[in-house]
Amino acid sequence: MTEKKKQKDNINPTYYVGSKIQVSDFISEFKLDYFSGNIVKYVVRHKFKNGLEDLKKVGKFLKLSFKIFIIS
Repeated sequence: MTEKKKQKDNINPTYYVGSKIQVSDFISEFKLDYFSGNIVKYVVRHKFKNGLEDLKKVGKFLKLSFKIFIIS
């Protein structure tokens, strides 16, 4: 596998390919903060990559988002 091919696979993994919009473009378009962006990322990929582990990460980032929301 060439170095260029490896790099492309890391940037556009198979669990994000095939949708009409890239997750990173969605996050950028809606100007999501770090925690919200991660929530979107893990929800989108959980069926194709890490399943329950990704959903647990969603919970973690939701809790962090709640804390920030309550403080502000």
